[in-house]
Amino acid sequence: MLKQQLNFKLSQKLSPQQIQLMKLIQLPTQAFEQRLKQEMEENPALDSGKEKSDELEDTFSNENSTEDDYGSEKIETDINVDEYLSDDEIPNYRLNANNYSSDDEEKNVPYASGTSFHQHLINQLNTYRLNEQEREIAEFLVGSIDESGYIRRPLADIIDDLAFTQNIYTTEEEVEKVLDIVHQLDPAGVGARSLQECLSIQLHRKETTIPIKLASLIIDNAFDHFSKKHYDKLLAKFDITEEQLRESIEEIEHLNPKPGGSYAGNNRIVEHVVPDFTIRIVDGELELTLNGRNAPELHVSREYNNMLQGYKASKEKSKSQKDAVLFIKQKLDAAKWFIEAVRQRQQTLFVTMSAIMHYQKEYFLSGDERNLKPMILKDIADEIGMDVSTVSRVANSKYVDTPYGTKLIKEFFSESMTNDQGEEVSTREIKKILEITIGEEDKRKPLTDEKLAKMLKEKGYPIARRTVAKYREQLDIPVARLRKKI
Repeated sequence: MLKQQLNFKLSQKLSPQQIQLMKLIQLPTQAFEQRLKQEMEENPALDSGKEKSDELEDTFSNENSTEDDYGSEKIETDINVDEYLSDDEIPNYRLNANNYSSDDEEKNVPYASGTSFHQHLINQLNTYRLNEQEREIAEFLVGSIDESGYIRRPLADIIDDLAFTQNIYTTEEEVEKVLDIVHQLDPAGVGARSLQECLSIQLHRKETTIPIKLASLIIDNAFDHFSKKHYDKLLAKFDITEEQLRESIEEIEHLNPKPGGSYAGNNRIVEHVVPDFTIRIVDGELELTLNGRNAPELHVSREYNNMLQGYKASKEKSKSQKDAVLFIKQKLDAAKWFIEAVRQRQQTLFVTMSAIMHYQKEYFLSGDERNLKPMILKDIADEIGMDVSTVSRVANSKYVDTPYGTKLIKEFFSESMTNDQGEEVSTREIKKILEITIGEEDKRKPLTDEKLAKMLKEKGYPIARRTVAKYREQLDIPVARLRKKI
């Protein structure tokens, strides 16, 4: 049984203008310029430059008047506005799927030209004399090399794949023989199946000296002792002095553990950071400026306004003229909304960064990370009276040029903890002190996490050993045993 009934409900929906503004806010400078260029290409009513006639100011000054926005009562009576405006007064073309999205960004990023890493290796194979099967095996092995330069799969699996996918039936001995040829390719160490093999290949290709020879023996015969930094066992095993061991370890430390990463022509995207803000210290005070590329001068095209004036002046208005003026009004509305969104973007960016700058004033005046105050998104959102999501959009993708280098804004945000004085301090401050403490330790006897926790407690930061371990890992600092040096 079918029933009809009427329901009333309140719901909150973002208008297309608000969505457009949020998308603009999250764009960094370079992406914003691309978005601006795209909008100007799509909307001929949008113009850039300093020229702006007084007539255009009047164009949008009487929006609430009984007369039409463009000064023509005839337009209002002859043209049904609902045909080109949706319920929330947005032209239909603004709702099409040609709006900018994060997916579009990738298509506009240029890639570095040049030969790919794998093609570079294939080109080198052409200089070796190989029969047809050996060449196919060699190319398959090269294709199995990952970005770091390693072959991570067992040879047995590769032999199976050669049989099933390439119809090549071979033995492990033949694959090993071809793999030895792959190991002769540049960069040295490419095609290795483990870090030990990678370092060994590089050492055997170096000029033979006493430190190199000893380093090869250590890697080939005592890699476990070396990786765990059991230096006493190495001294006893090879009957050498500490100075000889130190020279050999220095040779090993100069090797490349990721030979694939050293190839410059591997077609990776290079990101160029353009600071969105600049902070300078002038007469002991902080001065914030927004990158001028974020504040373009936009206005509505004078030509489009003249077209409407011509329509108003004409006595007889044909259907084609009415269709044309509908199109013009759509473009003018869209241009006005985009200009307003850009203006609001500028204001939001500046207000948000200004609040962050004043909140972290001590840091920006000194450059000492220990002066960073605990700060979360909500602190800034409450300060400027905006939503947390808006502050997040500004912080996640924007950079600021400071006297101490270009920084990602989200790096200034951190959680807090209470020190022994009952004061809230930033976890960034604790990490910095931890980093300094580890940097000043005796590398012959590195400090364990337990000793580090004790030292931090003595400095007024009562944190547990497991918290020290967490912060140390976040700073990408290895455990005490691996920090040991002879």
